[in-house]
Amino acid sequence: MPEVRFARTAAAALRGAGSAVFFAPESRLRKGWLRKAADGADWARLLAGVAKQAAAGPRGKLVSAQNPDAGPAALALGVLPDRVSRHNCPARSTMADDLMRRVEVRPGTTAVVLCVEKPAHALPLARAIGRALPEYTRATGNSGKATIRIACVRPDGSAHALSRLEQEIVRCGRWAARLYDMPTAEMSTTQFVSETRKAARGVAHLSVSVISGAKVLEKKMGGLHAVGRTAMHPPKLLLLRYKPPGAKRMGALVGKGIVYDTGGLSLKNSAGMYGMKGDMGGAAGVVGAALALAKAKHKDAFICAAALAENAIGPDAYRPGDILGMHSGKTVEINNTDAEGRLVVADGLSYVARTYKPDVVIDMATLTGAQLVATGHRHAAVVSNRAGLEALAVEAGRAGGDLTHPLPFAPEMYQAEFASKVADMRNSVADRMNAQTSCAAQFIYSHIEDLDLPWLHVDMAGPSGTSERGTGYGVALGAMLLHTMTEKALKA
Repeated sequence: MPEVRFARTAAAALRGAGSAVFFAPESRLRKGWLRKAADGADWARLLAGVAKQAAAGPRGKLVSAQNPDAGPAALALGVLPDRVSRHNCPARSTMADDLMRRVEVRPGTTAVVLCVEKPAHALPLARAIGRALPEYTRATGNSGKATIRIACVRPDGSAHALSRLEQEIVRCGRWAARLYDMPTAEMSTTQFVSETRKAARGVAHLSVSVISGAKVLEKKMGGLHAVGRTAMHPPKLLLLRYKPPGAKRMGALVGKGIVYDTGGLSLKNSAGMYGMKGDMGGAAGVVGAALALAKAKHKDAFICAAALAENAIGPDAYRPGDILGMHSGKTVEINNTDAEGRLVVADGLSYVARTYKPDVVIDMATLTGAQLVATGHRHAAVVSNRAGLEALAVEAGRAGGDLTHPLPFAPEMYQAEFASKVADMRNSVADRMNAQTSCAAQFIYSHIEDLDLPWLHVDMAGPSGTSERGTGYGVALGAMLLHTMTEKALKA
């Protein structure tokens, strides 16, 4: 699969490239941006002439041409629409992603040159290109090595360099997507830890530790242990701790890492089970965000936890009717073993919050199918007990290209859905028509509500994957949230 690199200038990206792809809003193309970005090359005039024949439309347009002269032999132009709605990314990264997926990536070097109207547009556009170029494949045959060189160019033709953090977000986003794409035979809880250790090797101030198997139960994480105890590879809580000198604040990221979800004894049908290798998208997202921040030398400390388990069936599988003791001290009566993600996230969140006492806690999970009904394939649903944190999540989503939209936080309306006659609560709602995604978030929150910590929940069931491939969603969002966190957001 293609290797992604970054060039400081368009000229550097284009040097020796066998093909070139340009992305720009339609109005910038009419004003001659393409000629500036290509330094007046004759083939740029050819491509610009082809582009004039195609209006962008609301979702953009991809046009291509063959270059008969010197320079890249294959040319393509992503014509982005000028207008973009207020709930979309201002950089039009969703359109760039869609168009890049239609580009034929050939062996050799391909230059991708992005028109950056504002500095803040560079990250989501570069992330969109990386997202459209998955790393994982087991297809046979070798068509030759492909390298993608990404360069950002301002409207006046001058270069815009991506920051270290922005580059790491693109790289770690592709890393997270690769884990999502790997089948569970290759991406067990054990392999997830191994891949993380490999990626974290040599990163300053970053340490990796694991709580595994029976130790999970010893730490009173009865939910995580029950979900994963019957699988071949034991349940684990993977912890990445980053402690730079002089850090004054600590954030926390917690991710759902169900490496495969059969539904447990509440068994999914075959159609519902296919694709459940990606039920660890939240864990991949938070770990990818942690790696990006640490590699970019983030100034604040953080703790990142991935609650890893395979929801399998076996002689020791947990059952509907079982009562689990959670890390929070609360008891949960199981009425649906296919509502397992909230159990592992609640335990991981409670453990991190009570052990490390962070200033803010953020959890990410491919939690509910209802999220797709509520906010769709592109926007994750966010729920928070702080208005400032909710607003920051929307802002960080637009800034990094991992879009979000808020749903209600109303414990008094939703907690009753989990009423049990024999335990503190059940794990699945009584009324599936009553704001399921907010209810699922409420279940998780109920295990840390006594701490009154600033908390944000991200349900990313939809945007975690597209066209049966992982997107690395959550890496940009998690990194940008901690990178831009303010005291105001934590207190509002």
